[in-house]
Amino acid sequence: MSKIILQKKISDYIIEISLNRPEKLNALTKPMWKELSAIFKKLFTNKNLRCIVIRGKGGKSFSPGNDIGEFTTERSNSKQSKDYGKFLHSTLRAILDCPIPTVALIEGICVGGGLEIASCCDIRICGKSSRFGVPINRLGLTMAPREMQPLINLVGKSIALEILLEGRVFDSVEALQKGLVNKIVSDSEVERETYETAQRIADGAPLVARWHKKFAKEISNNEKITDKMNDYGYKCYDTEDFNIGYKTFLNKTKPKFKNK
Repeated sequence: MSKIILQKKISDYIIEISLNRPEKLNALTKPMWKELSAIFKKLFTNKNLRCIVIRGKGGKSFSPGNDIGEFTTERSNSKQSKDYGKFLHSTLRAILDCPIPTVALIEGICVGGGLEIASCCDIRICGKSSRFGVPINRLGLTMAPREMQPLINLVGKSIALEILLEGRVFDSVEALQKGLVNKIVSDSEVERETYETAQRIADGAPLVARWHKKFAKEISNNEKITDKMNDYGYKCYDTEDFNIGYKTFLNKTKPKFKNK
């Protein structure tokens, strides 16, 4: 089992993935990007899984971004950086393309590459003391276009540019105002609220959750929705879970969906 990226089974339908460098506030390294990508690509085929929670270990930081100590050996010039970027972009794409709903549990710092990972998740929940930003202009660095895309899709071009051009690190209230996070709770309640959110997702019809992710991606990427894609919206009526869902609703009982 990897020591830099941990996996923990929360329930039959929920798994937690943790960035595991708490002594470095979970600063990201090339092996971490590679391992995280491999995990998401493997989970991609898990038909039973209903929600993935991603977090940083230690309770003080989701991640401050890439480990600056790696720059000398791994990113000292454009060629090295381009090779490094292939791993980074592959990981972000794996999270974005994952059909399983994802929730970012954010404690403390969520900056740079950490914010990029969180931006690729479907839902982000943070504590009041969390801090956000991308201060890479102070390092003389750009955020590559493939890294910018999820951030722009999340908050829009103007807000994304404000974050990048100013390079400020800002608080959770401002992050909520900018649309970077969905919820702010007290620091002591972040884990509980995130798990409860994950459980609410898992309690729903899993095929419906995956279809909703598919629809949202199609809508974001295309100005026009095709008839073929729109017709997917009616496939739910042919599922066993639909029959379970509406009948239990009428009977005022809790549905137990079969993912069929």
